[in-house]
Amino acid sequence: MAVILEKRYVGSKVDLIRGSNGVFDVTLNGTLLFSKDQAGRFPEDSEVLESADKLLD
Repeated sequence: MAVILEKRYVGSKVDLIRGSNGVFDVTLNGTLLFSKDQAGRFPEDSEVLESADKLLD
């Protein structure tokens, strides 16, 4: 997923954050796009890309 985001949003800072207890967050330029802890599941690529598109529009 990080590779897809980095190629699509060149120059943006993409972080996939894995923490303890199954925490998995996706941020773009410091803005949270997805949190497994909040959603209770892993993200679909399409929903992360949609959130990123909205953020960068």
